[in-house]
Amino acid sequence: MKTAASELASNLAMNPRSSGVPSHLGGRMKGVHEDRLSGLRDFLCYAQGSSVLDIGINRGLIALEFARHGAALVHGCDIHRQGVDTAREIFAEITIPSRFEIVDLAAGPAILEAAFSRDYRSRYDIVLFLGVYHQLKEQTSDRVIEELIHHLVNRTQRFFVTRTMMTDELQTILANTDLQKVHFSALSSVVSPLEIWRRN
Repeated sequence: MKTAASELASNLAMNPRSSGVPSHLGGRMKGVHEDRLSGLRDFLCYAQGSSVLDIGINRGLIALEFARHGAALVHGCDIHRQGVDTAREIFAEITIPSRFEIVDLAAGPAILEAAFSRDYRSRYDIVLFLGVYHQLKEQTSDRVIEELIHHLVNRTQRFFVTRTMMTDELQTILANTDLQKVHFSALSSVVSPLEIWRRN
């Protein structure tokens, strides 16, 4: 018997342009997957053979897209247990190494090292930081956020991908790193602009 998460993974595999949402899961997820992919489609070619760290995985569907496009390893975290449990269930059907943890980022970067322990890589080819910045602004201090972002930048081997309405604030932090902005997309009227930063 298929679980809801495995059916979700199967639906996306059969029809990557669909929302992938089984009808019995209700309407609250409809459109969300496509919206979250806005600006990312052309970037998925860089997934091949890459290690990916997804900060704020939601239900793991963006991580799944990277896996479907050839990522060699996917790690991710979120504060919500239900989303992490769903991601774990989806990736139980996928053969690549993966790990998903419940993490409260408001505690700062040390919580990531504690959560992933020995599996936490010194560098990931791609670090995703999608829709997280504005939520952290409501939960913790600017100092902790800046420490977290610098920590994630230091873990980035190739690309750091962000999505937030607060692009100016985030750019100020990233300007003090050795990353260079190489892509900007504000195509969607539903989700925040997407920016891709590359290590020089």
